[in-house]
Amino acid sequence: MNYSVIRYILGWILKLEGAFMLIPFGISFIYRESNGVYLLLTAALCFALGFVFSWEKPKNSDFFAKEGFVTVSLSWIILSIMGALPFVFSGEIPRFTDALFETVSGFTTTGASILPVASALSHGMQFWRCFTHWIGGMGVLVFMLAVLPSAGGQNIYLMRAESPGPTVGKLVPRIQTTAKVLYGIYFGMTVIQFLLLLLAKMPAFDAICTTMGTAGTGGFGVQDDSIASYSPAIQNIVTVFMFLFGVNFNFYFLFLMKKFKDALCLEEVRAYFGLFLGASILITINLLSISGNFLQNFQQAAFQVSSVMTTTGFATTDFNQWPEFSKAILVLLMFCGACAGSTGGGIKISRLLIYIKSMRKDLERMVHPRSVKTLKMDGKAISKDVIHSTNIYLFIFFFLFAISVLIISLDGYDFTTNFTAVAATINNIGPGLELVGPASNYALFGDLSKYVLIFDMIVGRLEIFPMLVLLAPGTWMNRK
Repeated sequence: MNYSVIRYILGWILKLEGAFMLIPFGISFIYRESNGVYLLLTAALCFALGFVFSWEKPKNSDFFAKEGFVTVSLSWIILSIMGALPFVFSGEIPRFTDALFETVSGFTTTGASILPVASALSHGMQFWRCFTHWIGGMGVLVFMLAVLPSAGGQNIYLMRAESPGPTVGKLVPRIQTTAKVLYGIYFGMTVIQFLLLLLAKMPAFDAICTTMGTAGTGGFGVQDDSIASYSPAIQNIVTVFMFLFGVNFNFYFLFLMKKFKDALCLEEVRAYFGLFLGASILITINLLSISGNFLQNFQQAAFQVSSVMTTTGFATTDFNQWPEFSKAILVLLMFCGACAGSTGGGIKISRLLIYIKSMRKDLERMVHPRSVKTLKMDGKAISKDVIHSTNIYLFIFFFLFAISVLIISLDGYDFTTNFTAVAATINNIGPGLELVGPASNYALFGDLSKYVLIFDMIVGRLEIFPMLVLLAPGTWMNRK
């Protein structure tokens, strides 16, 4: 284990977080809020620790998969701990456990909240809360690779450890250029949505916070009813951009390169479009049983399907009150997730396609034992390593899911609440059903359950393996 490289990168991460905190401090200064001083204080602490960690550049720059997993896991833990301090220092979220829950939910783009009245936060703290979504959406390590000098070693391991999806490759030959391309697309789409929300007459502060929550597919709302109190035009803009941020960014890159045929041939993107339309139509038809307004039903169905599929978590209605069929569709969509290479969470459409293809291959082998068939995605063969890791991922995912449901059940709440609370956190969605529905929050859980859900949020965002490597005893043993 190359501890010096890990220390050096963590130092840069802390300095970046300190720089990020200066932006919400500026917001506090504009609104003349005294609580902004706690953002400045925490930023100074981040800078101080960052300079201590990164003062000496490592002599040995060897950096491999193990170091990548450990660095990414530690980065997200440190980011969350330091990011929670302004809430605690200011007294706006006085309990550290609650502040950590809120901050982890922000950085992991989950959107689950312990706040009964989110609108009570000061502008500076509200901005920081929503800004954590934007930082965590593409990943702070990807940002570091895009704008800072190389930390040494093979940076693809950082990219693979932090970026959602079963595989991560380079869009262009240089990994730093790939990071710049990804953040360029991310920033460009963020600006476009913000401008459209302003044109739809959304207040500027609400527009930037909502945009950051949409871009990161996070879902923290400025208002207590999420997006419900805004106009249908604003809701429609958010629906479209939630969906767009859930698309594999390779799709946009191919379009920018004018490779339209290659972009349209991406199987995952086609399946993502089809699943969105199919689920929206089914829920719309089901909602007609309680309301005859087709257009309104379709608007609400499309919004919630887009919100849950992309694991954003915004809401325009209390879908806890919807018919059981519609709620069942939403729960299933919680596990589907968005595309690999997007800012969305969940199991990912690409993994589901691999599972379906593997199942079909095994069934065909039973009928034709001598047949030899290679699994392909987008015309390219899927390696056995990818299939194996995908299968292992699913097993560990549901093992952790079951253990989490079991532990939080000690609080004594109903099964639907416990099941969907874990589903909504490990898939980075936010609201669940019953007591953790869109009109409720997670404050009811005890500290043990909150830490389990915090762990689930981080595991879900980093897609299990980095955290397991961090916790594995063998990781910390020096082997010759």
